[in-house]
Amino acid sequence: MSSSAPAFVLIHGLSSNLRLWDGVRDALVASGARVVAMDLRGHGPRSPKPDAGYDVPTVAGDVAALVERLGLERPVVAGQSWGGHVALELAASWPSLVGALALIDGGWMDLSQLGSWESTVERLAPPRSEGMPVEELVARLPGFARDAMLASFEIRDDGTVAPWLTYERHLLVLRGMWEHRPPSLYERVHVPVLLVPCDDGGERGALWREPKRDAICVAEKSLAHAGVRTHWFAAAHDVHAQHPREVAALLLELSEQACVPSS
Repeated sequence: MSSSAPAFVLIHGLSSNLRLWDGVRDALVASGARVVAMDLRGHGPRSPKPDAGYDVPTVAGDVAALVERLGLERPVVAGQSWGGHVALELAASWPSLVGALALIDGGWMDLSQLGSWESTVERLAPPRSEGMPVEELVARLPGFARDAMLASFEIRDDGTVAPWLTYERHLLVLRGMWEHRPPSLYERVHVPVLLVPCDDGGERGALWREPKRDAICVAEKSLAHAGVRTHWFAAAHDVHAQHPREVAALLLELSEQACVPSS
């Protein structure tokens, strides 16, 4: 691999895992890039699972420490959903570590503008899946990402599952998202930004359709100083798993605009 090859850091969403990036990773690696993905705290079989520290700045600090430890030179940082919040926080609070920023169907929404914390929990709390038979879980997962999504769960000897991210820690992450204010960070971002919102036209996305478009308009105006581009997908929320080659191509284009380390 060339020392001049671009580097990418891929950050997954809430109650997800690094496997959702497999297709994007493979396409980027095939281009000669260096790619790093991780299971964030509370997620995955090997990630640390403390009972605190699930606010966005703390999790962004975890990613910053990894970038520094691996010696990555201003990689393109892509975050999906909650990972978009983490990626944005990283670019704003550790600007020297990021060469370009991609927000994949997340990272721009101020959830507090949509309602109280109590209403947010009522709307977005996850279903209780611990103890569910694995066959039932598999039947509920979309075909395009079934194996990757299954990696978010421990499969027990009795044939039932338990999410690696417990219900209580899921709510801590959700609270961190609700307290996060993306628009307050835009003026501190000074690297090229790619916004990748998704809308498959379905009923499930109807609740978010108008707020998402409003938030994208705010982001486009507020990030104009950094250089911002928006690419809409007619796709599911997990567009990086549904259309990995297309997402990888966008990230490679973004890498050509990335800020590089000064010599």
